[in-house]
Amino acid sequence: MRHITLLFIIVFCLMVPVKISAEHMVTVKLVNYIGNTDELNIKVEGEFFTLDPTLKLQKGVNYTLQSRKGELFLKQKGEKEQRIGVGFILVPQTYDMNHIVYINDRPYLGAMEFLIEDKKNIRPVNQLPLEDYLKGVVPFEVFSSWGLETLKAQTLAARTYAVSKLEQVIDDTIRFQVYGGYEWDTSTTQAVEETEGEVVTYDNRLIETFYSASNGGKTENNANVWGGDSMRYFPIKDDPYDPTHPWEFTLQKTQIDYEAIDFSNPAWWDTTVEKDEEIANSLKSWLNRNGYPGKIKILEIDQFELNGDKLASGRSVTGSISVIFMRQLLEGLILFEQMSLNDVNLNQIRPMIGGTVFKSYLIDSLEQHKSAYTMKGRGFGHGVGMSQWGAHYMGEQGKTYREIIDFYYPGTTIMDISSVVLKIGS
Repeated sequence: MRHITLLFIIVFCLMVPVKISAEHMVTVKLVNYIGNTDELNIKVEGEFFTLDPTLKLQKGVNYTLQSRKGELFLKQKGEKEQRIGVGFILVPQTYDMNHIVYINDRPYLGAMEFLIEDKKNIRPVNQLPLEDYLKGVVPFEVFSSWGLETLKAQTLAARTYAVSKLEQVIDDTIRFQVYGGYEWDTSTTQAVEETEGEVVTYDNRLIETFYSASNGGKTENNANVWGGDSMRYFPIKDDPYDPTHPWEFTLQKTQIDYEAIDFSNPAWWDTTVEKDEEIANSLKSWLNRNGYPGKIKILEIDQFELNGDKLASGRSVTGSISVIFMRQLLEGLILFEQMSLNDVNLNQIRPMIGGTVFKSYLIDSLEQHKSAYTMKGRGFGHGVGMSQWGAHYMGEQGKTYREIIDFYYPGTTIMDISSVVLKIGS
């Protein structure tokens, strides 16, 4: 078993990411499964110590950690509450699979720091070796039931990305990579172990290993999605392995018939609902985040269209949308408003509709009917780099993970991390 080193303890306590030859360390804020909360349930298995000689958690005992007025308080059932202060660190006596920190019943390996964020929320920060971090990432980024070669390709993409972020404190959401802690799967663990230390490079530098669920049968160049320099290993080309994943959705123009609302009913606001509830909820969240606070009811989508030419990949770029809505600020105070985006990049419109509905920019048609709009497209995600479904079918056809990497990141080389870790770049 690997033993936690004094360097690991000191560096973690200072919250500075480390680069050590034996074990590269990853520092990750836990957000995805915790959210913003002022209370957590904690339990440890194995011996852990802290820098506070008065603070020691007993193994197997359930604790409640609370944040109040900018300080942390630890409570064990039947015992007196202990005031901790602004934060504390749990460090395993030995780093192994028998030393576990449970947060709201989800297990984590390694050291854990608990901080107060935004003066009220408790934010755990986990630090553990890179390879074990990956074992908690890969099963949450791809189906563990897929073939081993596909899982290895996903592992290389995840490892390359993680190494490029070693100098940062990342989080466990899709903003970086989904990380589920010590909830490992046998197949994905095997994929990580059999490719240990392998990363994808171009000219001896780490690449940006972008990937999406499905490219719809056509890959995309990075510059067309995020701007910046066009990378040679992200060409626009046909993908015969991707199953295309056709999708469509219909959006009603009139979400709520204003003339049909019974304003004499005291509960009219709560009983009035939109026709397309999922999309309407996404629109409301977007409006709340973009300058329209308060409760909202979507009345009408009076414009929704695509504008301009398509990219070489066939993906649409710009569009327009207009939303008419009611907004409740105070009891009895209702505003009638309209928000319009005209000829803007579709990456501003897609989040309004919702990425699980408006799945990609590879759009085959947007038809306007008398009472509704119908959009049809292919793929799921940005289409840059590896298609996870395409990689799955490549594996099914007997392709190795090296062949999968070569197809989706052409011109790249697989190297050992020790050769490139100090040359991080795109």
